[in-house]
Parts: sequence; C-alpha cells; structure tokens
Amino acid sequence: MSKPTVVLVHGAFGDASSWRPVFDLLDADEYTVLAPPNPLRGIANDAAYIEAVLDKLDGPVVLVGHSYGAAVITVAGASAKVTGLVYVAGLVPDEGESVSDLQSLYPSLAMGPLFQQRVLLDGGVEVSVDPERFQDVFCPDVPDAHAAFLAQAQRPLLATAFDDRAAAAAWHTKPTWAVFGTADRPVAPELHRFQYARAGSTVTEVEGASHFVMLSRPDVVTSVIREAVTACASERVE
Repeated sequence: MSKPTVVLVHGAFGDASSWRPVFDLLDADEYTVLAPPNPLRGIANDAAYIEAVLDKLDGPVVLVGHSYGAAVITVAGASAKVTGLVYVAGLVPDEGESVSDLQSLYPSLAMGPLFQQRVLLDGGVEVSVDPERFQDVFCPDVPDAHAAFLAQAQRPLLATAFDDRAAAAAWHTKPTWAVFGTADRPVAPELHRFQYARAGSTVTEVEGASHFVMLSRPDVVTSVIREAVTACASERVE
C-alpha cells in the first residue's frame, strides 16, 4: 500500500516556507509532500481552499497544521480522503467553536502590544505581528537571521478570522497526533494539553521549544508525522 500524501498547512503570520526543514526531511524519505499556501481569510474560506487542493490528489492524505492552520485542517479534515491529522503547536476547535473561544480558556502568554493593523480597500482589517517582537514571542529558539526573515516575510491574517466558528471537527472521527513546545507563548501549553486531551490525540511535548517548533525541532515534528503516516497506512491495509 502506498504512503498517504502529507499536506502541510502553515499558520497565521507565516507562510509555507516555515515547513522547509520538515519538508526536506520527509522528502528525503521519499514521502509525497505538499505545502500549499493558506489564504488566511478565515476558517471557512481557508478550509474550502485546502479541500480544493485535496480534491486534486489521488489516494489518502495526512493533514498537518501549524497554529491557526490546525483550525483549518480540523474543518478540511472532514474530507473522505483524510485518514489522519497532525497538530503542530495547533489550535483545535470543536464544531461551532472559534480560535478566540479557545484562547479565552487559557490566554496567550505573550504580553504587551503585539499586532499591527492595516485597513483594506474593502474596509476589512488585516493584522500582522510587530516585526520587532516576532522573534521574542514566536521563535526565540530560531537563529536570529532566520527569525528576522520570518518577521519580514510573514503574511497577515484577516482580523475576523479568529472569530470564525468551525463548521466541523474532524478529530471526532479521525485519528490525531499533536506536538508542541513547552515554551510556546502565543498558544499556552495548558491550552495545548486541554485541546489534545479532548481530541484524544497522541501527544509529544518538546521541552523548551517555541511556537515555531517545526523550525527549531524539525526532527521531532517529522518523527511525529512519520508515526501518523505509518499508522494511517497500516489501518488502510487492515
């Protein structure tokens, strides 16, 4: 039985390049890996976009989502092609729940002003992270030069996205895995533990790792993804 395709979905204030170290490790093992752009326009819109990507794939898929991208794959994961989900420092809503709802349970540990706003031509508002605070909050364990690039290359999120309510929660019917750093500041470690216990996930905690754990510890994150792919492939064979 062929391995499932691995689809890596980035989070807010990032782009697909945040997956590069994990992509390279999986690619070296001859996995089929995609890292599509996440539009960052809201959970419903973004999940529909990822579902359109899945529609063009043959065979089973393991969806991997970082941060806000985890909320997106929680909805898109309802696709019949998806056999498992991997949450990387992820936000994992239940059906009818929003990212803001989750954050209110265990607030972010990032203190002080963090976001910058920009008004769009249609009147909407985008938010991005102040580049001066990006490394300190999101990735203090990433080399300075790389963190500086991430801060300037980040893609903004539509301000209303965190209030979008999930139309589905695939973790009710699909197996899930989760990995997060114990020094995560944007998403509190206690929120991670609550979400993944609720979803019945197989959990890996990475001591001292930041929110961008897939950049600081790509070996651990890749190992979790391999575990998910192997388990999902075995289930299909049985």
